[in-house]
Amino acid sequence: MPIIRVEMFEGRTSEQKNNMTKELTDAFVRTCGSTPDQVQVMITEFSPKHWGSGGKLASEKAKS
Repeated sequence: MPIIRVEMFEGRTSEQKNNMTKELTDAFVRTCGSTPDQVQVMITEFSPKHWGSGGKLASEKAKS
């Protein structure tokens, strides 16, 4: 059972996440030879207040 993990900022619509899940599943099946029902996609969403990069929170970078 392959698991694809996606970590991203919150704010995408359910439709966007559904489309992403389908595209990731299709790509995995096409390139690795699995079946769609075996592919699991786990989406973890973070607030920019909880994501840091380059010594700054993403929420602070967005302000500058």
